[in-house]
Amino acid sequence: MARIGLTAERLTQAGAELADEVGFDQVTVSALARQFDVKVASLYSHLKNSQDLRTKIALLALEELADRCAAALAGRAGKDALTAFANVYRDYAREHPGRYTAAQLRLDDETAAASAGVRHAQMTRAILRGYDLAEPDQTHAVRLLGSVFHGYVSLESAGGFSHSAPNSQESWSRVLDALDALLRNWPAT
Repeated sequence: MARIGLTAERLTQAGAELADEVGFDQVTVSALARQFDVKVASLYSHLKNSQDLRTKIALLALEELADRCAAALAGRAGKDALTAFANVYRDYAREHPGRYTAAQLRLDDETAAASAGVRHAQMTRAILRGYDLAEPDQTHAVRLLGSVFHGYVSLESAGGFSHSAPNSQESWSRVLDALDALLRNWPAT
């Protein structure tokens, strides 16, 4: 019999909060059971295993990010949209480091196709339409933006920019200026 009050959604939310506190790699069904002061076996009516929990956290993080991006992009275009989109990723990683890591989890093809990751790709492509990029350049640009955003956020969160001037906010602004300039002047093949 399922413990009253425990649902897959509640466990996923608690797992996401735990990921932000201790790191995504430390989230397991056992750690979650300790948090709820229940036996591990009592969670298996809601979760298959730790990988299922981690996948659910990843899906939650992707959904949260997509919702924030959609709100930030509303009514924006060009560099304004690019900056808003990038700032959502950076802010989310700062506020929810474990969830941000979870959002990078490699999902199987079926799960990925049904996830909010599809919305992320659509929003990125919508931003790039303002730069008039055709395929395959648009796909190259999607990969470039993802690499730059994730790379910068990862280095910054690891403390990579904390010991030198200028500060990381100034660098972030310049990076976004450079991306905008590159996208407006995309090299011909």
